[in-house]
Amino acid sequence: MRFEYSNIKPIDSAIPASRQKAKRHYGVHPYFTRRPPNVVRHYIQWYTREGDRVLDPFGGSGVTAIEALLSNRIGIHNDINPLGNFIAQQIADVSQPSADHIRRAFSKLEASCGDLIRDIYRISEGQVEYRLRQTKLPENIQLPSNSDVPRFFDLFTRRQLLALATLKNEIDDIHDKKARAQLLLAWSATLTKLNRTFLSAKGRLESRGGSSIFSIYRYKVAKAPVELDPWETFAERVSNVIKAKEEVLLEKRYLEEKGNWQGRFEVHAVDIGDLAEEIQPVDYIFTDPPYGGHIAYLDLSTLWNHWLGFEVSSELRKKEIIVGGELDIPEEKYVKRLGESIGACFRLLKKDRWISIVFQHWNTSYFEAILEAAEEGGGSLRAAVTQVGDTIWSMHKKKNRERVLAGEMILTFLKDEKLRRRKDPRHILEIEGLVDIVVPAVVSAKGELHSELLFNRLITEAWQRNALHALRIRREDFVDLLQRRGWHYNTQSHSWRRGQSETAKQGALVFH
Repeated sequence: MRFEYSNIKPIDSAIPASRQKAKRHYGVHPYFTRRPPNVVRHYIQWYTREGDRVLDPFGGSGVTAIEALLSNRIGIHNDINPLGNFIAQQIADVSQPSADHIRRAFSKLEASCGDLIRDIYRISEGQVEYRLRQTKLPENIQLPSNSDVPRFFDLFTRRQLLALATLKNEIDDIHDKKARAQLLLAWSATLTKLNRTFLSAKGRLESRGGSSIFSIYRYKVAKAPVELDPWETFAERVSNVIKAKEEVLLEKRYLEEKGNWQGRFEVHAVDIGDLAEEIQPVDYIFTDPPYGGHIAYLDLSTLWNHWLGFEVSSELRKKEIIVGGELDIPEEKYVKRLGESIGACFRLLKKDRWISIVFQHWNTSYFEAILEAAEEGGGSLRAAVTQVGDTIWSMHKKKNRERVLAGEMILTFLKDEKLRRRKDPRHILEIEGLVDIVVPAVVSAKGELHSELLFNRLITEAWQRNALHALRIRREDFVDLLQRRGWHYNTQSHSWRRGQSETAKQGALVFH
């Protein structure tokens, strides 16, 4: 009997996030954004069946495609950032029966250069300089213009530079191709900690890396950078790679023992507009497109891409869907490309199949671009779920908590290809009146109000009223509106509450 995907009841409530339990995503290699793997897997298993084709056209470090693979689906990963593709490929590689090939290669590596690496912090500065002159190094390229330092080598102390170069050159000589790639993954993760932007990993989630690259999204050199033991740091990363590999292989073996292993993993590295030339239509898409000027992925990945030998051409940079960056891409172009990318997603999706898009931003024109493109692509919005409580708090978010949309909205559409109504450009929307209508629907039983829940509900309500184009509100006005209605921001719970906050009762003002 044929399964009717269109009869699936959409997920309409948030799923508690569990980030750190999955060793395959946390502990191996930091990356700029990662969706909680348990949430992604739940969506994949809910909207698809075993053997289905699951795509993430903005794949990042591969959470969607890897979770699809381990859910016995065909995981299709696409990203224009070589670093993300490299991380995803190595984690998803299930071609070896165990992680023993990594252990063997690491043992040989330790024998060949372990003592050499350890000695780097015992020798004189003159000896360091002498060895650097004898060591193969990457080109000392120019860094993005907003960096604290102008050149690539300036990101490292001389001893860090020597340790990393010595280690990578030894890894490059390993004959076992699979083991070499896995050790390069561990080396690349080590690179995250052995540079002058690194402060400390203490109390920080793995995805943030302990570096300004992941907290304020630029190359800011620390006033007092931490210099870790290079061999010890690398050995720890190798251990994490082995644990991740064993975790992935264990899940594969479980499905094989059930006798129905169908999982496959594909990697593509093209602009989303060209993806239809490489793949057949898919059964489900779960994706997380770039949020405007939030993160310039290619600029920030220079540290890894350059030393790993991954070329990032100017043509590739022009394809990045962001605002700003080194090419100073204007917002109008971003909005246009965002809408085009969502349209491309719907063309890649089979009829009567589902697509989930994760997004969050104050700029309602971004949401409008997504929703209009989805509608034009034959999509019907069936669920809009705000995930609150699983946020990673960057430095920017900590400094501007009451003005930050910390969670994310998961918009889920069914591609039913039905004709939709068009908006009335003359429609006028009274934001304050709409807020008063929406607030009672999003206040929790504890009397708490989350900014993202309220804002996201405003987005969907305005869209249903054909008036999203009329919803324009600055974050400062949003905060002011809530304050005038007697709401105060609680920094402990990251939520709004009526009446004075505990901070205010103690004589300090929550708002300034």
